[in-house]
Amino acid sequence: MTVVLIHGGGATGAFWDRLLPYLEEGEEVLAVDLPGRRSRPADLATLTVEAEVASVVADIEARGAGGSIVLVAHSSGGLVVPGVVAALGDRVRGIVLNAALVPAEGGCGIDCMQERHRDGLRLAVEAAARDGRAITLPPPADPEAARRAYGGDPLNDATLAFVLDPARSVEDTVHHYFQPVHWSAAAGVPITYVVNERDRPVRPEMQQVMVQRLPTPVEAIRLDAGHLLPVTSPAVFAEIVNRVAG
Repeated sequence: MTVVLIHGGGATGAFWDRLLPYLEEGEEVLAVDLPGRRSRPADLATLTVEAEVASVVADIEARGAGGSIVLVAHSSGGLVVPGVVAALGDRVRGIVLNAALVPAEGGCGIDCMQERHRDGLRLAVEAAARDGRAITLPPPADPEAARRAYGGDPLNDATLAFVLDPARSVEDTVHHYFQPVHWSAAAGVPITYVVNERDRPVRPEMQQVMVQRLPTPVEAIRLDAGHLLPVTSPAVFAEIVNRVAG
């Protein structure tokens, strides 16, 4: 069994570093870097979900993961999962999602955002296009604002430093939020969706809507956590991943 970890927006594969010690021995683990991160150069201004999918599949094949696979995705990493399932077929035996973006069939990641964020991003992209520019999302500029930005308990100093470390906190694409996603590709694959009940970036109400959009079979687990559950409570999240991969 290989557990493939797909990070969310503004992050890298190092997002999962606190989780790794809690994953069961015997599980192969692959924490991918999506394109535009660390050793994966890419043009963030034009990066597509299709290119992200191709990168993840290439990493899996390069690892030689020929057996069963469990895909684990956080936040916008959920946009990548259906394409990976379509590419790998019945090798994917399970999916674990945490506050992951799940548009309606054929919809886009931007549809999953809070209304004010969605409208603001659309206006910014339209204005940039009129000026012949493209925009990307920079890392957080104010550490103290980031301490409370994710919901849940405020991040302590060690966790804040972990999250904002340049190895994990990076510039990100906007373009992939405007790409269509087809979760029907995952029909029949057991999905566990972990809802963060005190999440600020992805409101719990929207997470529940997204659970309803998933193809069956789906299990929803609600936890008292902010957006960064795999960082703030890695043992709790690992228990779920280990159960699915077991």
